[in-house]
Amino acid sequence: MSSHPNITKYTIDCHDIVTTVEFSRFEWSSQLIAYGTNSRVSVGTCSFMDEQGMNLAYTQIRDFHHDTRVTSIAWSPDTSLATVPKMLRFCTAGGDRRIRLFTSDLKENDTVKTLEGHTDYINCVTFDPESGDQVASVSDDHTLRIWGKNGDQKLCFPLTSSGMSVCWHQEDISKVMAAEKNGIVRFYSLANQQPILSLDCNSGPLMAADWCFNNPLKVLAFSGSELLFFKTMNSSRATERKHVGNDGGKCAKLSLCNENLVACTGFLGGQVKVFHTKHSQPLLSVKVQVCNGLSWHYRLPIIAVGGDRKVHLWLVNNV
Repeated sequence: MSSHPNITKYTIDCHDIVTTVEFSRFEWSSQLIAYGTNSRVSVGTCSFMDEQGMNLAYTQIRDFHHDTRVTSIAWSPDTSLATVPKMLRFCTAGGDRRIRLFTSDLKENDTVKTLEGHTDYINCVTFDPESGDQVASVSDDHTLRIWGKNGDQKLCFPLTSSGMSVCWHQEDISKVMAAEKNGIVRFYSLANQQPILSLDCNSGPLMAADWCFNNPLKVLAFSGSELLFFKTMNSSRATERKHVGNDGGKCAKLSLCNENLVACTGFLGGQVKVFHTKHSQPLLSVKVQVCNGLSWHYRLPIIAVGGDRKVHLWLVNNV
């Protein structure tokens, strides 16, 4: 199944085709995983028997009804299973062009708040990583929108094409990055309410971009059949390009625990690939019949991808 021997594969069985999947990006809730389908969001925990990520134990926690297909999921930083009462907070983008904010104490208090304003398909949502008081979203309606915790729209930035990815700066929540399908990646100051920097892939279509979790000077873009790496302090042009296939991909993300690892999905026939930026050959290259969503574990080199009634997980060993 794998092109590299140092790969461990796990699966989580699901009731339906998985349309997106997301690990929590925060240390205190990093055991949590959520995956979406056409009618619900399922939340559970992934526990590993050792520090290397071996021997997965998955525990289902709760299913949340979702009125429409789930297209994106993001965890809030105030989510915690260690508090009393417990707190689950996440948001989703739906196929009906609405964002939903879910809050639950895993007992009797479940609330869902609907955010309306986008007029076309929402491609990505994310919480600010500091307090979770703000949500950013990008859409095919050519806008980047910032929402408050009460569901109010605080800001709306016009884009020049469809917004494909949106990321917050991990240490300065006044800065947001939005990637557009035409190959432009822009950084915005929420304080000044204007763009402050742009990068140009000089190719397209751009399908995804990521802002490095531990190195804010590093940006990844997935445009056409290439992974492009930018160092924002040096140039608006890519400093490195890696050809990863002859057919365009769907998604790409940098590892949260190792900035030299990048995963990408898509291509003809549905492929999942993991590369080390210093190596020419992929560490992982597999085909899956259904390939939706992509997420890295917070502290382990593990990726999750949605499949046909499964969540696929791969552990990249000995990196």
